[in-house]
Amino acid sequence: MPPIPFTRNYSDHSTDIGFQFEFFCDRCGNGFMSQFRANKLGAAGEIVRGLGNVFGGVFGRVASGSDEMDRLTRGKARDDAFNAAITDLKPLFNQCQRCGTWVCKEVCWNQEVGMCVNCAPKKEGEIEVAKSAAFVQQVREKAMATDFVSDVNIQQKRVVTCPSCGTNTGGAKFCPNCGYNLVPQEQFCTECGSKVPAGAKFCPSCGKKMG
Repeated sequence: MPPIPFTRNYSDHSTDIGFQFEFFCDRCGNGFMSQFRANKLGAAGEIVRGLGNVFGGVFGRVASGSDEMDRLTRGKARDDAFNAAITDLKPLFNQCQRCGTWVCKEVCWNQEVGMCVNCAPKKEGEIEVAKSAAFVQQVREKAMATDFVSDVNIQQKRVVTCPSCGTNTGGAKFCPNCGYNLVPQEQFCTECGSKVPAGAKFCPSCGKKMG
């Protein structure tokens, strides 16, 4: 018997009563199931085994012989069914001459250039992918160029614990427990009018003691 082609990616779902095979696309994994083909020897064995269960004895021994016969003759029956399945399903696949993979015609084959889409992606799909990538990139660039924190003073110190009652403020402007103003207030020297940094004990301009 000559070699059987197209056997790289398939599953055998055969049983002792019949043969069935599933062939898969090497790229996307989509599969196609062949028609079930009954195994005549397997069906005969089932009948003999059924008689053996009813009558026992010699029929039981015949059933065992039938099982053995199945195992001895199954090879050719299976190969014939496999070749028939290949004949039925091979037209649904194409082999890429560049990479050698078998791919489904419907999704993974570029008919325009005669190669799989891994080796020669379809132009329409690549255009849409490029447009989508450009859209995402432009959205990111526009977002980066937009000021979302114009009203946020990052230099302002946040008071986590209220100095008046000790409550956790969560960074609020006023204590949620006692209402204490937690935003540092600007100070000015009563002597010279200069702005004095929060927490300073002396005016940095004239040296007057604060508070």
